[in-house]
Amino acid sequence: MAGIASDGFIRELLNSTGVELNGPRPFDPQVRTNDLFSRIARYGSIAVGESYMNGDWDVENLPEFIYRVVRSGVVEQIWKMGAWRSLPTYLYYRFLNPQSLSGARKVAEVHYDIGNDLYEKMLGSTMVYSCGYWKEAKTLDEAQIAKLDLVCRKLGLKSGDRILDIGCGWGSLLEHAAKNYGVRGVGLTISKEQAAYAREHMQKLPVEIRLQDYRETDDGPYDHIVSIGMFEHVGHRNYRTYFQTARRLLKEDGLFLLHTIGVDRTPKKPDPWFDKYIFPGGILPSPELITSNIEKMFKIEDWHNFGYDYSKTLLAWFENFDRTWPQLREKYGERFYRMWKFYLLSMAGDFEARHTELWQIVLSPHGVVGGYESVR
Repeated sequence: MAGIASDGFIRELLNSTGVELNGPRPFDPQVRTNDLFSRIARYGSIAVGESYMNGDWDVENLPEFIYRVVRSGVVEQIWKMGAWRSLPTYLYYRFLNPQSLSGARKVAEVHYDIGNDLYEKMLGSTMVYSCGYWKEAKTLDEAQIAKLDLVCRKLGLKSGDRILDIGCGWGSLLEHAAKNYGVRGVGLTISKEQAAYAREHMQKLPVEIRLQDYRETDDGPYDHIVSIGMFEHVGHRNYRTYFQTARRLLKEDGLFLLHTIGVDRTPKKPDPWFDKYIFPGGILPSPELITSNIEKMFKIEDWHNFGYDYSKTLLAWFENFDRTWPQLREKYGERFYRMWKFYLLSMAGDFEARHTELWQIVLSPHGVVGGYESVR
């Protein structure tokens, strides 16, 4: 099988997307080693990412290359190569719980705690590590502030409200809501670096930052609850517990806003490369998994998909990262640069191809009396 798929088969697949190996256009990949295709045939997606990190192939316009491969559906065929090697991972996610209380903290150690210096340079002044809202924005900071305000308006925040932010990151939403809407808030994070940063920057605001898992929280009720870019780490086996926790902590007339990346069909396991190098234990939800796990607890008031905006956000993050890399190089090293570049730009292409989506879902315990007015 490896011999059949190693060269001609992969070349034929790519040609069907308009991509030419070692071709002259910016989206044509340049291959620098003879055994690349046999490795992809044997190991699938993880070989694609690792070989890029090693410099075995490159492409001038990585987002466009990924867009073409994903949009055409060819990526699904390439990803199936070496699928049998992912069987242990499939069984692990099928029968065990990688996102248990102890296991969930691994992603903080591997990803979120690697250094606030990296995130300060990449994310910009807002320190928001989730999709911006580019409807009227011209810059990354404008898009992130617009997103934070969109969340506040969807929740209908008013002075004196007490809100809970599950997975608060560096505290940006709570800071925005406290300064502009007069709310009090509690933020939960399992990242020591995020907690330290948020506490330092919000000492004078009515905000408490806790180094705590959502399953360890029991001090409701809150007027409203929000969770931005954290649900991707919860894991399918924990969804019911997650929503039960939110329901228990939310007032009867409160709103819960869930902001999450999602896909249109339930994944059986995470992407092997992203699981190993970027987000250990991360796995995306599908609409079916969300709706089935909120049954008898929440009513859906609004479901807003602006996934295309994530492509713009990722490109802006990479521009910041690339521009400030000389200040980071000594600490992180060149292989990290290629790893991080592949992460940001391949995801940008994936979102542009609309393979992956971004949802903001507004939930209420009993339905808003008189109806909920959608905000855009």
